[in-house]
Amino acid sequence: MNKIRIAIAGIGNCASSLIQGLHYYAAKSPQTAVGLMHWEIAGYRPHDIEVVAAFDIDSRKVGFDVSDAIFAKPNCTTVFCGDIQKSGVTVTMGSVLDGYSAHMEAYPADRRFLLSKNPEAERADIVNSLRTSRADMLLNFLPVGSSDATEFYATCALEAEVGFVNNIPVFIASDPVWAKRFEDAGLPVIGDDIKAQAGATIIHRALVDLFKRRGVELDRTYQLNVGGNTDFLNMLNQQRLTSKSTSKLEAVQSVAADRLSWENIHVGPSDYIPWQNDNKVCFLRMEGRLFGDVPMNLELRLSVEDSPNSAGVVIDAIRCVMVARQRGHAGVLHGPASYLYKHPPSQVPDDEAYRAVETFIAGDQ
Repeated sequence: MNKIRIAIAGIGNCASSLIQGLHYYAAKSPQTAVGLMHWEIAGYRPHDIEVVAAFDIDSRKVGFDVSDAIFAKPNCTTVFCGDIQKSGVTVTMGSVLDGYSAHMEAYPADRRFLLSKNPEAERADIVNSLRTSRADMLLNFLPVGSSDATEFYATCALEAEVGFVNNIPVFIASDPVWAKRFEDAGLPVIGDDIKAQAGATIIHRALVDLFKRRGVELDRTYQLNVGGNTDFLNMLNQQRLTSKSTSKLEAVQSVAADRLSWENIHVGPSDYIPWQNDNKVCFLRMEGRLFGDVPMNLELRLSVEDSPNSAGVVIDAIRCVMVARQRGHAGVLHGPASYLYKHPPSQVPDDEAYRAVETFIAGDQ
């Protein structure tokens, strides 16, 4: 089969884990491929994906081969596949816009972005790169809060006539206006805000849904997350957290028996701890009432390497978008989005979302 040709905006930790994974699973078989939700989707395996264009704004990445850029600072995720040959794809300068938060200047250089002195890319530059590289889709891995920059790249995808995979909590696929633009252009779009393989939000959702199904009245809950990667540093700027907080909150609220009032639920990033690097720690508490109004509570501590936890999900999203292109599906991929993303256009319980994505993969929708 032909390769799936992807372009990536933002060569940070998530892109690093994704690209490492594409090489790591090339040496695996269905029997030894641990950590994937699907080994094959419509004939496409993980190593059938290749990077053909990449954009960033950091001087330690711009101008370097993607195979080197994914290991450059401030990236700090686990290296589980470090032996990667030169890709022949050079990271080019993207557009900064709101993709950089000024508060990062107060931190050491190896913990933040170092803005490249290369001239910022214009829309025509990005569109030309997408076209000449013959990309099938553009992946958005920009920092949380990059609303203007995300819309810039979504517009580039439309103009270049490629699919769009929105992995961050800026609302594109779940915005009816943007969804209609992709549908009218005959292009697939999926998002928003990637749901980790076994992360804080998916586990929180599962437990809230369990309470509902078992007749436990949920009175209050919180999810506190701390980490040491650039994303957590970026999110110290509370003004960049509006869409992220909405995305995570709605992911949990949508599966509760009754929506909780604002003072009884907190779901979101909480603090930046540098020495944790790409490890995210979640502290989760749920308080409820059982039979006879007897109180109970649950506390959970989850520790996961943040970026690999999303990479396998992104691999599925990429393959679903490619399949959609081949089938002539335009607009939002509702079934896959509901299973793979925190803020899809339609929130449904995860068991229903699982059936929807399997139906899509089988070609029955």
